[in-house]
Amino acid sequence: MHATKRALLIACGLAAAAALPLAASAQSNAWPTKPIRLLVGFPGGSTPDIAARTIAEPLAKALGQPVVVDNKPGASGNIAADMVAKATDDHTLGIVINGNLTSSKMLYPRLPYDPAKDFTYLSLIATAPLVLVAQNSLPSGTAFFDAARKGGDKWNYGSVGVGSVGHLGMELLKSRVAGFNAEHVPYQGNPQVVTAMLGDQVQMALIPPGVAMPQVRAGKLKAIGLTGGRSALVPELPPLAEAGVRDFNLEVWVALLGPADLSKTAQARISREVEVIMKQPEVRRKLFEQGWQAVGTSPDGMRLRVKEEAAIMTRIISTRGIKIQ
Repeated sequence: MHATKRALLIACGLAAAAALPLAASAQSNAWPTKPIRLLVGFPGGSTPDIAARTIAEPLAKALGQPVVVDNKPGASGNIAADMVAKATDDHTLGIVINGNLTSSKMLYPRLPYDPAKDFTYLSLIATAPLVLVAQNSLPSGTAFFDAARKGGDKWNYGSVGVGSVGHLGMELLKSRVAGFNAEHVPYQGNPQVVTAMLGDQVQMALIPPGVAMPQVRAGKLKAIGLTGGRSALVPELPPLAEAGVRDFNLEVWVALLGPADLSKTAQARISREVEVIMKQPEVRRKLFEQGWQAVGTSPDGMRLRVKEEAAIMTRIISTRGIKIQ
């Protein structure tokens, strides 16, 4: 082959090879091609809604398309979760809570989606421990559980409904504390649970720090302790382990997911951008102020978390005979 022609072919080959990363990059940036719909299964102002809106703005900036938060409350978030599972436009995502992925399948025999098969797990967004709060007149520490045992089934605890994290968490607590038999009273929301405690209708509840601490700091309710270890969200509170309750690590959390057939391009882009967003000081500050600890995980990390917690919830639901009436 003529030397000049050979040199020309080599040069063309090198140019084509150099262009491949650029082509791949352009392809990866081709998504999204329209606004992202971010479904939230709870009303505006709820803790999942706040978390969704906190990440929506920086995500929109990173993706170059609007991220529209769309509230579809109902069935403890399962309506919105099902809408995400059935989305086919490659531009619909969802913010879900623990129960949608860890306990709903056990509680709802006709759940229209399969938490393990119908979603693309993207990232755990934020977590928070739960605070065991009680009426201010009750004792603290181990003395609280001594009093609770004596109260038997005449004592009540409140939650935001059957199958909620607060409900299942209290049933888990009952299984860890011998002789603790408080009865469950469901309410529409955590504000109603707090009102019930202040009104002497229930003695205690497991609720997020953002709801609990204003009442505790005002001296209206008493914090017995935290699920899990100590938390930067409420550094003044001891873990329940200090009151004798061991291995009680339940948290409330919110996570980002998409439908099972979300394109690989979308998955890669979202995972990359969310990883960066969850490290931004402003995002972390906003979540912290709302009672959330910013997390951000890989899809595999989220899947492992769901699997481990689902096993715990399944066991509690089964052994305690919990059913949605």
